[in-house]
Amino acid sequence: MPRVKKTSSILEKIEQQTIGFQSIDPSLDFGDSVSVKHLTDLTSELRDELKQYNKLLNTLDTAKEKIEILEKSIRETSERLVSGVASKYGKDSREYELAGAVRKSDRVRKATITRLKSSADAKAATTETA
Repeated sequence: MPRVKKTSSILEKIEQQTIGFQSIDPSLDFGDSVSVKHLTDLTSELRDELKQYNKLLNTLDTAKEKIEILEKSIRETSERLVSGVASKYGKDSREYELAGAVRKSDRVRKATITRLKSSADAKAATTETA
């Protein structure tokens, strides 16, 4: 999902004010950088910075998309390699474990864990009441 592009409500407001200032006097100047020209220069600089910022966001979005595509490709390739090792050597082999998978004989079923946990809880309950 692309990032939201930055806009500036201040820029929009000042552009409208600038039109008003220019209708009063196009060369309105009160000294000390308080002039219509200076205001116009600052708004142009802000507009350029916003454009640059939004371009960088586009670049980041593109880079993020490329990374996600590469991660997906790597994940799929790795899964296929593990499946290949499983089909060639078996799911209970040392090679399967070396490929990063859990050997079939090392895998503990959840039902067994749940059963052991319930019996331990039941034993603890009987020892507390006795």
